[in-house]
Amino acid sequence: MTKFYDRASDVVRRIYEKRIDAPAVLDADIDFPNAAKFAAQWEAIRDEAKTAKLESMPRFHDIMPEQADISANDGLDWRMLILKAYGVEVPENVARMPLLAGLLAECPEVKSATVSFLAPRKHIPRHRGPFRGVMRFHLGLQIPKQADGKPATIMMIDDQEYRIADGDILLWDDTFPHEVMNNADEPRIALLLDVWRPRMPVDMEVLSRIIVSAVQIGMRYRGVSYTG
Repeated sequence: MTKFYDRASDVVRRIYEKRIDAPAVLDADIDFPNAAKFAAQWEAIRDEAKTAKLESMPRFHDIMPEQADISANDGLDWRMLILKAYGVEVPENVARMPLLAGLLAECPEVKSATVSFLAPRKHIPRHRGPFRGVMRFHLGLQIPKQADGKPATIMMIDDQEYRIADGDILLWDDTFPHEVMNNADEPRIALLLDVWRPRMPVDMEVLSRIIVSAVQIGMRYRGVSYTG
């Protein structure tokens, strides 16, 4: 299954790279104006997340076993509270975070929404996403600090270092090589959104909708628990 997933990802990635020329990091004001709504409410979203028992949520490789290489690589937790995945809501998780759910209802361009929990010292190895039809949005909710006050969680995207603090945002393309290191003795909590890419060529728009529909069908028949 893992080899099939890798081959399919490579094919999809090559198709999109030929048709959509995009930088690794994007301008949220232009490509995702509604980012400001989430940033303005980051403290309330954080408070909801901290009461949602993130430590009991499934690990990424529990949801997608083919991602064990990046999720189970070091025995440390990468857990996810998934509210919505490719347009399919998880009602139990939506109920845990009503304020965030309300924001998502105002933003139909957001196709997936997850609160990501990285255990202390967790390292997500370098990898690439397959699908340029969406952009990845990060909002810092609980970002540990180093002794010098800098964020202790490092994101390497296309070999460039990025650090976001509490309330900071970053919009980027996860088809570029990237990895994450939580270099702290505290967990890192962030909101991750997958946002529909605007202004795609017509053929890529159609292909993207087909891919999303296929993923939705797979999710409904997969039989995975998203609630812990």
